[in-house]
Amino acid sequence: MLAAAQAATDFVTPKLDYAALAPEMILTGVIVVVLLLDLFLDETQKYVIPSIAGFGILTAAFPLVFLAVQGDDVRSMVGGAYVSDDFALVFKALFLGTGYVVLLMSNRYIDEGDYYKGEYYVMLLSSLLGMVVMSSSRDLISIFVALELLSIPAYLLAGWRKRDLKSNEASLKYYLLGVLSSGVMLYGMSLIFGAAGTTVLEDISAQLVSVPQLDKVIAIGIFFVVVGFAFKVSAVPFHFWAPDTYEGAPTPVTAFLSVASKAAGFVALLQLVFIAFLSQGDTWAPLFWVLAALTMTVGNLVALRQTNIVRMLAYSSVAQAGYILVPFAVAGDELRAVQSAQTAAIVYLLIYSAMNLGAFAIVLAVARKTRSGEISSFGGLFQYAPGLTVVMTVFLASLAGVPPAGGWFAKFAVFRSVLDAGTGWAVALGVIAAVNSVVAAFYYFNVAREMWINPVPDEDRTPIRVPAALTTALGLTVAVVLVIGVFPGLFADLGNAASLGR
Repeated sequence: MLAAAQAATDFVTPKLDYAALAPEMILTGVIVVVLLLDLFLDETQKYVIPSIAGFGILTAAFPLVFLAVQGDDVRSMVGGAYVSDDFALVFKALFLGTGYVVLLMSNRYIDEGDYYKGEYYVMLLSSLLGMVVMSSSRDLISIFVALELLSIPAYLLAGWRKRDLKSNEASLKYYLLGVLSSGVMLYGMSLIFGAAGTTVLEDISAQLVSVPQLDKVIAIGIFFVVVGFAFKVSAVPFHFWAPDTYEGAPTPVTAFLSVASKAAGFVALLQLVFIAFLSQGDTWAPLFWVLAALTMTVGNLVALRQTNIVRMLAYSSVAQAGYILVPFAVAGDELRAVQSAQTAAIVYLLIYSAMNLGAFAIVLAVARKTRSGEISSFGGLFQYAPGLTVVMTVFLASLAGVPPAGGWFAKFAVFRSVLDAGTGWAVALGVIAAVNSVVAAFYYFNVAREMWINPVPDEDRTPIRVPAALTTALGLTVAVVLVIGVFPGLFADLGNAASLGR
């Protein structure tokens, strides 16, 4: 009897690896601390909240080092629904690094009356926690919970400027379309669960291989899941929320949404496609091909016509999502092509995060002086802010894929995945990507021309004073971009190590 009771207890009590869960637990603790400080501290003392939030993010990163030095030890919990492996560690590090840079960008940007309000940091940290959880999720339920945890605070952050109609519109559009995409995705997940009888990704994969008659139901489910995540990563034609949301949200929040939120969507897609749905390539590959081609082309063509730099970067972010979708479209079912596709998508996400964050940090620094988001406001920037001009040029060159900035290696990884696939459709998509890369160079270097050649529009050459925190954010991002560009092998090894199902 005692043995039976003990067995029942073991069945209902999941065995948790607290070392693997340390980053999540630390972030949760920091959220609670920030909430309590915001509740009990006097308004004149709340200046400590940003520092504590930043310290908490850095502290959450320390367990990742411990876990990384353990080697190839895969820590699986809750029946394989939550896993800590190299893939999870790499993306947890990416999200924590992104969150820290966004905190630095937020320093003294939010109006003084709002900047020290703890709820800003609670929402930012809560969204970050959802992204960290997403990195380890290997189950449809945990993926959905992580997605909602990262999305709901982001809806509120987009409307942080409460008295700004554009910010209100940004939040409302993001919320309505986010809820719609979640509903579509959840319907697809319910079909997959109904057909496969499980929510664990590895078990779904085994079911799809062993029971081929499930293909029709699974195909519909995969379609809805991919469409749902296409909203999240702003893939065309599901991108229409992104430009207005990016323009209306505070610039640090825009940077956070364009990098961390988008990367979290791709992390979920990587896990779903390359673990659960790998055997169903005939279903998802054509869908990703169409999404990649449309997203690259529409994003770049519309970006050419923008006069506001935030909207230009918004459409640039849409186009960059198209490049990241290319490896999904060409992965196929051959082992080398699958490995190359995963590496390309992972490497591109890592490099994209640094260069896009850096570009938004420059926009933030310049807008503090010009009070304008127009591209023309960057005219003659080199005459009074040569350092910012050089750094922005590095980020623009990286986005365009010009060496020695790291973006060239991201593009190279994508084209290598196309060549490894070797099919006619893959080559055709590679050609579309190459043409789009040339088109993108026009609007990136149009900004560079404004900074280096055109005159100062208002003749005000007062030097720009960049706060120490923003300077640190710029230093971190430009260092990453240049190091990757000069030593690309380091990131290639990282991308290979982080691939799923090695």
